[in-house]
Amino acid sequence: MGLKVIIFGRLVDIAGNSVTVDEAKDTDSLVNSLNKTYPALVNTKYVIAVNKKIINQNTVLDTNSEIALLPPFSGG
Repeated sequence: MGLKVIIFGRLVDIAGNSVTVDEAKDTDSLVNSLNKTYPALVNTKYVIAVNKKIINQNTVLDTNSEIALLPPFSGG
């Protein structure tokens, strides 16, 4: 089935609003797959959210995981 990744902000210009990754058991393999498909992501800063929580380390994914790529942002 694949994992659906929702994309926000200026990252949409690189990959569109959402993409589907066929196989990714964790976020490290997800990033590797995205970098192969969208080489411009390699030099772009973003964070990954899994199930609405920003992650800071490799995280296991399953077919029900809600994944988002978020560009840098600041509050005020």
